[in-house]
Amino acid sequence: MTEYPSISTLGGLKKSKWKSRSIKEELRENLIKFLKEGKTVFPGILGYDKTVIPQIYNAILSRHDIILLGLRGQAKTRILRSLPNLLDEYCPYIEGTILREDPFEPITQKAKHIIEEKGDKTPIGWIHRSERYVEKLATPDTSVADLIGDIDPIKAANEKLSLSDEEIINYGLIPRSNRGIFTINELPDLQPRIQVALLNIMQERDIQIRGFNIRIPLDVSVTFSANPEDYTNRGNIITPLKDRIDSQIITHYPKELEIGVTITEQEARIARNGTTVNIPYFVKEIVEQIAFEARNSEYVDQKSGVSARMTITAMEQVVAAAERRSVVNSDDEINVRMCDLYHCIPALTGKLELVYEGEQEGARSVAIHLIGKAINSIFKKYFPDPQKKKSDGNNYKDVISWFAQGNVLEITDSITDKEYMKRLKDVTGLEKLVLSRHQSTNKYQTAVMMDFVIEALHQNSMLGKDDLDDTTTYTDLVGSMLGQLGSLGSDEGDDEDYYR
Repeated sequence: MTEYPSISTLGGLKKSKWKSRSIKEELRENLIKFLKEGKTVFPGILGYDKTVIPQIYNAILSRHDIILLGLRGQAKTRILRSLPNLLDEYCPYIEGTILREDPFEPITQKAKHIIEEKGDKTPIGWIHRSERYVEKLATPDTSVADLIGDIDPIKAANEKLSLSDEEIINYGLIPRSNRGIFTINELPDLQPRIQVALLNIMQERDIQIRGFNIRIPLDVSVTFSANPEDYTNRGNIITPLKDRIDSQIITHYPKELEIGVTITEQEARIARNGTTVNIPYFVKEIVEQIAFEARNSEYVDQKSGVSARMTITAMEQVVAAAERRSVVNSDDEINVRMCDLYHCIPALTGKLELVYEGEQEGARSVAIHLIGKAINSIFKKYFPDPQKKKSDGNNYKDVISWFAQGNVLEITDSITDKEYMKRLKDVTGLEKLVLSRHQSTNKYQTAVMMDFVIEALHQNSMLGKDDLDDTTTYTDLVGSMLGQLGSLGSDEGDDEDYYR
C-alpha cells in the first residue's frame, strides 16, 4: 500500500482502491495473506510453532481479543509487539483529529464537522503501522483517566468552551489507540476498579467519559499479558473482564534443549568487536541445561518459573570470564573453558526464587548444585555413564588410575591456553579417551572436552576437587578424603595436647 501516502484529500481517497475495514478485519485479512505466502509473523519467536503461534492465528482469524498467560521470560511481550506486522503499512486518517478517525466513518463531532465543512477537500494524513501499536504497563497508580480519559477544565477555560462541549475531553491511551492495537502488560497488577472501566470497551466497543451523555464507538484490538503467579501475589483479573477476553493462550518454556540453546544464542550479547569467540557446543548445552534442571529442582519455586533471561545472562557472564582471561594473557581469541561456567553464578542467584529448603541451602550452593547436575546430564550425551562400572565405567580406568598414583591436576582461571592444554595432556589416557569418542581438528576444543571429562568425573564422585579463589585442583577421591580425615585427626591431637 505504499502508493496511498500520495493521496492527501478525501476526494482522492474515494477515487482510490482503499476500503474502510475494522482493525480486526485488517489483522485477519493480512494474516491470511501471510499464511498463503509462507511469511513469518513472529520473527525470533522459537519453540511455539506447534503450540502458541497456531492458537494466536486462530484467535486473530476469529477476530478475538487475546490474553497471553504465562510465567516470566516466555516472550509474551515480544509476541504482542510483533502483532503490528499484520497491519497495513500505512493507514489514512482525518487530519486534525486526535483519535485518528476513519475518513469514511468519523466518530467524533469534530471530525464530522470537518467533513461537512470541507467535503472532498478534507485533508487526509497517513499513519505508519508502527504508530498504531500502544502499550501500557499496568501499575498500581494507573487511573481511569490514563486509560479512558477525563474532562479538562483548564482547556475549557483557555479556549472559552462550555463544560458540556465535547472538545474539552482529554482522551486517554485507549481512545488514542483507535484503529490500532492496545496492549496492557501484567494485567493482574491493574486495580479491580480500573479493570471495570475496560468492560464497555471489551464488549460494547465504546467509551463513556464522566459528565457526558455520549458514547464514542472505538475500533481497537485489545491484547493483554499476565503471569499466573500474580493472581495470588499481587492481584487478580476480575471475572467479568476475564469473561470478555475472547482467547486465553498459555505460553511455556522451551520444551527441547536445542531450542533453548538457539534462543540463548540469539539473545545473548556474545559478539566482541572483531575478536573471535569460541564456545564449544556442549558448553552452550550445559548453560541451557541449568535452566532445565532448575525447572525441576526441589529447591526452586516452580510457581515463579525460571526465566529464559537467566540462561541469556549466564551465557554472557561465561563469555565475559573468558574475555577477561584473554585480555590479561593478550590472546587473539576468546576461548571458553569449563571453569568459566562457575562464573555465571551471579546470573543464577538473582533469578532463582527459592523455596524454604533452597533458602536453607543458600542461593550460591543451589546454583553450584544446578551447574553440577547440568554438567553431569550433558556429559552422558557425549560419553558413557561413569556409574555403570561393569561396562562403561572401565572407560575411565586409566584417568582415575593417574590420580590414584598421587598426581594432581591444577587449573587456574588465568593460565594461558598453551599451558591449559599441556596440563590436561599430562593426564594419562585422557586425550585418548576424548579422541576415541569425538574427533576434532581444533586442539583447543579437544582440550576443553578433556576438561569436561575431568569435571564430570568429579560430579560422579570419582575424583576429588578443591576450589580456592581462582584455582581448581582435582585429586584422587580416596586420597583427598583420607587427607581431610588426617588433618582432622591432627587438629584433634593438637586440641588434646592443649587441654593437657
